[in-house]
Amino acid sequence: MSSKQTQLLFRGGPPDVGKMLGGEEKEEDPDAAKKEEERQEALRQQEEERKDKYAKMEAEREQMRQGIRDKYGLKKKEEAEAEAAAAAEEPAAGSLTRPKKAVPAGCGDEEEEESIMDTVMKYLPGPLQDMLKK
Repeated sequence: MSSKQTQLLFRGGPPDVGKMLGGEEKEEDPDAAKKEEERQEALRQQEEERKDKYAKMEAEREQMRQGIRDKYGLKKKEEAEAEAAAAAEEPAAGSLTRPKKAVPAGCGDEEEEESIMDTVMKYLPGPLQDMLKK
């Protein structure tokens, strides 16, 4: 098939079909590099503007948060966590064992201990009960 026949066959097709079949190639636009550089600069500028806008909004939010903290006497989350960590480390500083756990409410009350002692005393023989009461 000659090139004239090929052109006649694909005349109604897309314009780059000739290129796919080894036809002539178009030259690049001489301003393409300049246009691409301008496009990249515009993208960088848009990204910078977006970051500035976000930083401004975050600063406004932090200012509002600080106002709420001041109004209600709250501490900043980071400060509260730092104080809690320091308090947890302080008692265990000189100890080689783990810190003792706090006794849960309802465990170890004096009234409860007395009732346990009364229950135990009921099952002890008389002479032992006398010894423990003294």
